[in-house]
Amino acid sequence: MILDLQHEQHQAADPHAGHDMGSMKPAAEAAPPPVVTPRAADRLFDPKAMAAARAQLMVEHGGASVWTVRADQLEYRARKGADAQAFEGEAWWGTDAGKWVVKARGERIDGEGWEKGEAELLKAWPIGPYFDLQAGVRYDLAPPKLSKGGRSYAALGFEGLAPYWFEVQGAAYLSDRGDVSARAEASYDLRLTQKLILQPRVEADLAEAGAATLEGGLRLRYEITREFAPYVGVVRERAFGPAVVAGERAGSTAVVIGVRAWR
Repeated sequence: MILDLQHEQHQAADPHAGHDMGSMKPAAEAAPPPVVTPRAADRLFDPKAMAAARAQLMVEHGGASVWTVRADQLEYRARKGADAQAFEGEAWWGTDAGKWVVKARGERIDGEGWEKGEAELLKAWPIGPYFDLQAGVRYDLAPPKLSKGGRSYAALGFEGLAPYWFEVQGAAYLSDRGDVSARAEASYDLRLTQKLILQPRVEADLAEAGAATLEGGLRLRYEITREFAPYVGVVRERAFGPAVVAGERAGSTAVVIGVRAWR
């Protein structure tokens, strides 16, 4: 009698007593549990309908087309000899997935007319959170004092915001005459106050046959509004290579006054 009671107590203590162990599979062979969706609405509504709603939301908010027009430099340059007027800016239109970009720049010298002028039409694609890849065409106007006509280029470059908030851009060009050239720019906005910004900027151009120019500038602007900021500054230009050999001025320093505006 005592032995029977001990045997019954042992059976009651077994956690698998009464289970059909033959139908249970090892953990490695069992099907994984269903993936828990991070979207709570998918648990209550049709996931396909919710996916369509999210796509529409991206179109209306993240995929909307936007545009801007910006004049980075619109300035008068007072320097030894003839003074000059210069401009540089760009406009773009598109979405986060792609934009059309138009860039233009030029310089006019008192008594001589346009020294240089160019325009670019580019298509831009994001290649990261802060950078765009740009490709398109560039056309240089022919200065009146030169007998050669204008020149066209194929352009490939990038533009974006580097670490520590440096604005950088660069491009390589292939002209319709087979010449290769390149350009790189970098600038930084040093905010002295909420409205007073000091901007150092450097630009390097490398053309065919070793010709090159280097320009460094320091501009202090006051933002009357974020969209409109007059400035004063100083710019130093330096030429290298064939341009200097041909007798042109190797370098010059100019005091500049201008305005930066965007819309």
